[in-house]
Amino acid sequence: MTKREIWHPAEHAPEDIRAIQSLALYAMGAERPWPPGEEPPPPSPSEVKRALDWIIHHAAQTYDNGFRPDDPHGRLAAFIDGRRSVGQQIVKLMKLKPELKREEQPDGRLSNGKRREKVSRRK
Repeated sequence: MTKREIWHPAEHAPEDIRAIQSLALYAMGAERPWPPGEEPPPPSPSEVKRALDWIIHHAAQTYDNGFRPDDPHGRLAAFIDGRRSVGQQIVKLMKLKPELKREEQPDGRLSNGKRREKVSRRK
């Protein structure tokens, strides 16, 4: 078995390819409607799960440790942390409750009607 460098593409099985392509094909319908009768079948729940699992665990390596002892300048660690950041954002949005997200209005009020308190910073 040859050594896999961190910058090499993530390993994947044919089932991973099919799951990602099924999800992407279905999502393309959001950009332009499919002609009648040519709509792709929606991805199955197992395909969606497999695609997200591959993105989170293999492509983004979300739960891997970024430390590399053979990386004195931290370049590989920075590369790994960038990948992990993508996976962490996906996981965060999967767990976030949209109704708890509050928007700030132009006048400084939050969408729930309360005013944001100004924080004074002392020097």
